[in-house]
Amino acid sequence: MSGPAVQVDIAIIGYGPVGATLANLLGVAGLSVAIIERHPDAYGMPRATHIDGEAMRVLQTAGLAEEVAQTLGLHPRMQFINAQGGLLLDWVRPTEPGPNGWRDNNRFHQPQLEQILRRGVARFPRHVVLSGCELDDIAEDANCAVARYTRAADGSSGEVHARYIIGCDGANSRVRTVMGAALQVLAEPAQWLVVDVALTAPVATLSPGTVQICDPARPITSIECVGGRHRWEIRLMPGDDVAHFAEPAMVWRLLAPWLTPQQARIERAVVYTFRAALADKWRRGRVLLAGDAAHQTPPFLGQGLCAGIRDAANLAWKLDWIVKGLAPQSLLESYQQEQMAHVRAFIEEAVRIGDILQVSDPESAARRDEALVARPQMLSSIRPSLGAGLHAHWPAPAGSLAQQPVLSDGTRMDDKAGMRFVVLAAPGLLDGVSQATRDIWQRAGVLVLAGEGSAYLAQLGCQGLLIRPDRYILAALDSAAQLDEASALIPVLARGEA
Repeated sequence: MSGPAVQVDIAIIGYGPVGATLANLLGVAGLSVAIIERHPDAYGMPRATHIDGEAMRVLQTAGLAEEVAQTLGLHPRMQFINAQGGLLLDWVRPTEPGPNGWRDNNRFHQPQLEQILRRGVARFPRHVVLSGCELDDIAEDANCAVARYTRAADGSSGEVHARYIIGCDGANSRVRTVMGAALQVLAEPAQWLVVDVALTAPVATLSPGTVQICDPARPITSIECVGGRHRWEIRLMPGDDVAHFAEPAMVWRLLAPWLTPQQARIERAVVYTFRAALADKWRRGRVLLAGDAAHQTPPFLGQGLCAGIRDAANLAWKLDWIVKGLAPQSLLESYQQEQMAHVRAFIEEAVRIGDILQVSDPESAARRDEALVARPQMLSSIRPSLGAGLHAHWPAPAGSLAQQPVLSDGTRMDDKAGMRFVVLAAPGLLDGVSQATRDIWQRAGVLVLAGEGSAYLAQLGCQGLLIRPDRYILAALDSAAQLDEASALIPVLARGEA
C-alpha cells in the first residue's frame, strides 16, 4: 500500500450521478466521504435524458436544484404511433410544477448534470475523490469497512477505511459481485441501438417530445433532447449483425427517414441490452448497493436515474443518523424493504410500456392497434408507495411521498427542512402534545411547522403529518396522542448499536 489509508465516514464506489448525489447529501449532513472511481474523468457522452420532480427535490435538498433547473428542457408528451403513422396513444405531460414543487417531466443532458454534481462535491473539504482507481476488494469487521483499490496510472494500491461502503458502480457492479448478490431477471432482455446526435441544421421532420413507433418490423423510440440534440432507440431484430449495427453507415441508413449527415453529427451510437432486474440483496453488513448496482430498468419511463437518486435520498439520512449515534445500525434493514418494492413498481410499469411498443408479430400488432384505437388508454405517471418499512404500522398515506407546500413566508418546505424530520400540523394540533414528544423533537432537530400546509392536510383529510428527511410520510395524524405515538418511531430513541 502506498501512503496512509484514507479515513472517512462513508466510502462510495462509483462517481456517476447516483454516487455524486449521495456524496452531496452526506456532505450537507456533515459527514466525510471518499469516492473511488475507476475512470479518470467524467464520461462526456449523453446517457440518461429524463429527470422527474422527486429527483429534482432531492437535488434541492443537496443545494443544487436551482443550478440544474437552468439546464432543463420540457418533456411535454409521449405519443405511440403504429407503422402507418396512426396515433395509438397520446400521453400529454404536465409542463407546470407538480406536487413536488418541480416539473415532473424534464429533459437534461447528463454531462451537464454530472458537472454540477461534481462541483457540489467540491464544496465539502473533507470529501476525497480517488479518480482512476479500480476497486479490488472489500473487507469489514464489527466497526469498519475497508475498500482496497489500485491506481491505474502507476499500479500503486491504497485503502479507504469507512463506517459504511456504498456501491454506486453501475449495472456491472464490482461491489455487487463482492457482496455475493445475484440479479433476479424480471423480463426478457432486449438489444437496442441507442443513437445520440447533435443537430447542425433545422430538421422539420423531427417530432417534439417522445414518439414510440410501434412498428412490428422494427420498434423505434424518437426522443427530443436538450441543447439541440435528438436520440433514437432502435430495436435490433433477428438477423441483425450486432457487431456492425452501430457503425456510421448503418446508423445513417436507419436514420434516413428523419435526417441526413448534413443535418446532424453523431455523438454516440452504442448497442445496449435493456434489462429489467433486481439484486436479491442490497446489503451485507456495512456494504450496500444503490442505483443500477441494485436494480436495472428498461428506459421506457425514463426512471433509471431517478430511481438511483431516490436510493441516495433514502440512504443518506439513515447513514447520517447512524454515524452520529442517533439510530442503530439496524435502521439500514428498512432500506431494501422500502426501496425494492418501490423500484419494482417502476420497473414493471416500464416493462408494460415497452410491451406496447415491442410487439413484433404483425398479426398481434394489428390486434394491438385495433384495441388501442377502439379503447384508448389513459397513461399517467405512477407514484408508488415505499415497501413495508419504518411506516409499516400506519395506514396510508404513510409510506407515500409528501407534497412540498409553499409556506406562509413564501419559502418551500424543503428549503427549511434540510435533512430533518418535519411535523406539518394544523392549528391546535400541537396543544396536547406531551413534553416527552417535544424533547424527542428537540433532540432530533425536528422542524415543526404549525399552521402550514393547510390545503394539503385538508386534501389528505388529516390534521398533521410526520415527514421523514427523504420526504416520505412516516405517519398521518388526527390527534396529539397520535402525534406522540408517531414521534416515538423516530429512530433517535434507539441508541447504542451503531
